[in-house]
Amino acid sequence: MSRVVVFALYFTAIFLQAGAYGLTFMLPRLFDSFGANEKVVGAMLALTAVSTIVTVYFSGHLSDLFGRLRTLGGACIAIALSLYLYAILDTVGIGLISASLLLGFGWGLTYSLGPIVLTRLVAADERTRFFTLLSLFVMAGFGLAPVLAAALEGAGYSVRDAFTLTAIACLVSAALFFGLNGAVKAHAITPVAEVPSRITLAALRGVARSPALLPVAMVCLGASVFAGMANFQTVFADARGLDYAQFFLTYTTTVVVGRMILARYKGGTNTYRTIAVLQYIMGGSVALFIFSGSSLPAYLLVAFLFGIGYGMSYPLLVSMAAQDADDGLGAQTLQLFALTYFIGIFGFPLIAGWMIVEVGTSALLILVAMLAIIEATLALRRAQRKNRPHQSGADGLKSDP
Repeated sequence: MSRVVVFALYFTAIFLQAGAYGLTFMLPRLFDSFGANEKVVGAMLALTAVSTIVTVYFSGHLSDLFGRLRTLGGACIAIALSLYLYAILDTVGIGLISASLLLGFGWGLTYSLGPIVLTRLVAADERTRFFTLLSLFVMAGFGLAPVLAAALEGAGYSVRDAFTLTAIACLVSAALFFGLNGAVKAHAITPVAEVPSRITLAALRGVARSPALLPVAMVCLGASVFAGMANFQTVFADARGLDYAQFFLTYTTTVVVGRMILARYKGGTNTYRTIAVLQYIMGGSVALFIFSGSSLPAYLLVAFLFGIGYGMSYPLLVSMAAQDADDGLGAQTLQLFALTYFIGIFGFPLIAGWMIVEVGTSALLILVAMLAIIEATLALRRAQRKNRPHQSGADGLKSDP
């Protein structure tokens, strides 16, 4: 199997399983079909967050035991089972709880181990480009899943059918990951046994003392912003008489095109400055959404700006986490990056769901905008530190956290 084919199949597998996360944006609509409100959605996603955090912590242990590609395959099977349960259940109970826990288990493994597999296949100076490509396929997968759900609803099917189809796609993804195990080993940059990936207390201390601590913390804020905008977009759109599919289609198109362009980007002299600018745009898009009302042009502009801001800053933040990691702690740093990401993605909806029911959507959007500005400011402060003459290194990648 050629190197090009390996990458093509790997990214295809990533794309197919990524739709599972995109369907979490449809949970408010799915739950509404059996009388559950946004608080229940937040509670189920909080369970997913707990499952994800535990899974990410032990993902290195599992991958050390079974191998990274086999672990990814098993994770996709767990996701498929989760989606199938969501598709057939019509009441809040142990089945729904099981589906949420399985989703956290599967998605935690795929999201944390996906970038680590790439680090074996690409050189350090290629990471920004390939991490961007990875995030492009992830974004295409979960950004198009709500569009698929809307199309099925428009054709007379139900949102449950979207969960069933995506479960089948995840099984195909599992087969691809299992089949790529030998090929990835053959094309590894350093064809030796995988270094241990497990997270230990020593590894945690090492990451906490490294410059990578900042991107690991920042991604939690960004994930909270994304969850606040995406997970309840169906609620926002319905309240304003808008079509949520138009938001996701515009956002996804913007991100895919933007990341295709970004894939040529080598990192520049101060990547954190670029991240800061993009995240201020992200905050501005949320602020615009607060006042845009039922205007369709403004709605599409919000989706476009959010795609530029969040969509293009995220892969840069991943690459900086890898770059800023101490030697020997790259895999653990990326796993912790994924862990804090999931705290925001699956944990923040618990707060968001409560706010929608108790204080309304405007208060939630104000909080989301504030989180975006805080994250952008943290990136700006790191960028300013890198410009100081006493910093060492060609581009200051090993500055103080």
